Amino acid sequence: MAKLSLKLLVDTKSHKVLFAEAGKEFVDFLFSLLSLPIGSVITILSKQGMVGSLGNLYESVKTLSDTYKQASQVALDALLKPAVVYASAAVPSLLPNLQMTNSTRFYGCGSWNYSCYNHVTNDPNVKCPSYGTQMDRALAYVDTPNKKSCSTEEGYVKGVVTYMIMDDLEVRPMSTISSITMINKFNIKDIGVLEEKVVDVDMDQGVELLKASLHSKAVLTEVFLKKKPCLVAEREDEGLHWENSI
Repeated sequence: MAKLSLKLLVDTKSHKVLFAEAGKEFVDFLFSLLSLPIGSVITILSKQGMVGSLGNLYESVKTLSDTYKQASQVALDALLKPAVVYASAAVPSLLPNLQMTNSTRFYGCGSWNYSCYNHVTNDPNVKCPSYGTQMDRALAYVDTPNKKSCSTEEGYVKGVVTYMIMDDLEVRPMSTISSITMINKFNIKDIGVLEEKVVDVDMDQGVELLKASLHSKAVLTEVFLKKKPCLVAEREDEGLHWENSI
């Protein structure tokens, strides 16, 4: 199981993470969250952990009687247990219950007949429309070569720089100037209130990061400082808003 380290810059006065300093591996993990199908997210967080009603929709598909199913079980499994396509196997695995693949699989007719070459599927259980034979012959998928780079490094971002990750998960390359700019932006008058904190990120934190990213603008603070937002009612026209509480 993968475990990564993350350096946080914490404002101890407001009990808030200003930003984090991270390497390529953690940024690759964050970017990989965008590749997760909804079905995988629900599987990871469980119905109880989901925000909104998608958990109920997932459960409806899962418990639907065979009497009412039109689609094949393979098609339904693609909703309930979809494969996650990553840029490469080098992306850290910080999430459980994932059926991962780093390639797209296609199949042709097993009869090798010339007239069947026009038929392609991503389901090896499908029958060939011309001959009725099972289309389980694996085809080689040729990806578009990256002509702009000769690097053998895998993943989503390059590893030659350190990255700054904001509390709301905005990611940018880090530099001394960018760090000073961020401190000024937060109007920090006394640098004595700032504290560096190194944290380990394992599968538990990976799940918490995914869950918090779906509803919070202060993800790092919520996950690593355990500071939860609370919902408070206002009497103005704005209705409801979020406030921070420890």
